[in-house]
Amino acid sequence: MAVSGSKEFDVKADPATVMAALVAVERLPEWSSAHKSVTVESTHPDGRPLRVRMTVSVVGITDEQVVDYSFEGDEKLSWTLVSGTQQKQQDGSYVLTANGDGSTHVAFELTIDPKIPIPGFLVKKAQKMALDTASKGLTKFVEG
Repeated sequence: MAVSGSKEFDVKADPATVMAALVAVERLPEWSSAHKSVTVESTHPDGRPLRVRMTVSVVGITDEQVVDYSFEGDEKLSWTLVSGTQQKQQDGSYVLTANGDGSTHVAFELTIDPKIPIPGFLVKKAQKMALDTASKGLTKFVEG
């Protein structure tokens, strides 16, 4: 069963700076403890990541994932799961909006669908960890 979640937060940096941090996917392990390794396998013509292989470990479950990234300027980054050892679906996005004061409003959304039945409390815990990492980890990485 697919589970979706979202979180909105502000980062004290302009959208281009926040997008630059998100585009640097190989640096995900620096601000996301769930990401153990990240390798960019191919890029878009502008050099931004297209296909990325990663090892992610959440609530004791390790997933080998391949995801495809897409971009809409410096306003939106999204990804979709191509293959995973533990998930049959994963879709996520960051939408960035300038606040007018030099900061950025970030809207993060994530949908996951595990391949095997996982107790609801574990799915909710994993979802909460992902949402917290997306907000707190990214904010600290960009502002730090």
